[in-house]
Amino acid sequence: MAINIGRREFVFTLGDAAATWPLVARAQQPAMPVVGLLTARAAGDAPHLMAAFRQGLQDIGFVERQNVAIEYRFAGNQNERLLALAADLVNHQVTVIAGLTTPAALAAKAATTTIPIVFETGADPVQLGLVASLNRPGGNVTGVTNISAETAAKRVGLLHELLPQAARFAALVNPNDPLLAEASIKETRAAAVAIGRQLEILTASTDVEIDSAFTSIAQKRVESLLVLPDSLFSTRRVQIVIQAARHGVPAIYYDRSHAEAGGLMSYGANITMYIAKPAFTLAVSSKARSLQTCRCYNQQSSNWSSICRLHGRSGSPYRRRFSRLPTR
Repeated sequence: MAINIGRREFVFTLGDAAATWPLVARAQQPAMPVVGLLTARAAGDAPHLMAAFRQGLQDIGFVERQNVAIEYRFAGNQNERLLALAADLVNHQVTVIAGLTTPAALAAKAATTTIPIVFETGADPVQLGLVASLNRPGGNVTGVTNISAETAAKRVGLLHELLPQAARFAALVNPNDPLLAEASIKETRAAAVAIGRQLEILTASTDVEIDSAFTSIAQKRVESLLVLPDSLFSTRRVQIVIQAARHGVPAIYYDRSHAEAGGLMSYGANITMYIAKPAFTLAVSSKARSLQTCRCYNQQSSNWSSICRLHGRSGSPYRRRFSRLPTR
């Protein structure tokens, strides 16, 4: 079991699984190995991740349609479809199943005890029941976790540092992934209580509910927002970033793709497979020009280091909200 690693290592783990399953099982497979890719996302939601997955396979010698086949199963952000999709992959007798997202990993495990499964999750795989332990996963399941839930306290701390006078925090969560949602809420609430702040929990599992959540944020005069880890929020990052800017609420995210889409900032594990070494990164949008300095925790050196300096610019949607931030 590997912890805090990038998507490249996820594919390396996939390759390791393909090399170590029982010979009797291998004998039943077709000449060309077949990878069953199972995800809660919709087809087309995250093309960069699919491209990264294929590139990772290529890096270890497997090229799609040449010496490996990939059976794609997308749940379209409808987690209730995952069990049937996982069963379909088992019926197709795939060589190995790659479970991308927590619900996909759980569905894959429920579908088979013999086909090797490699998962990617943001929660604790032991608590989820995916594996027996981190160092000895056991059974037919192994994978990686980016511990998105466990880094919630750091995100709360960063928001508090940016807005020390803010009293009302809100957390946006998708209830359709209850295990990850519960873990994320628990960590976020504990961190908010530790600094004496109120935490409002808002739920959304559709585009309409995301818009409604931001309407509620405005009505309740929420002063800062934490978007909790979920694959839906990753694929709807542009919608969420636009709503946050429209309502003038500073938000922190768990994945740098939100900041790259124009969100204020993010803090979390880098899951892009092109990053070979484990790292936690804080990304700050170029649109958030009213911030003078951003700081993030560097896991490698275990200290705080300034990573970017931004200067005020008229027209920024965050300028009014952050005009009184101290310069560090």
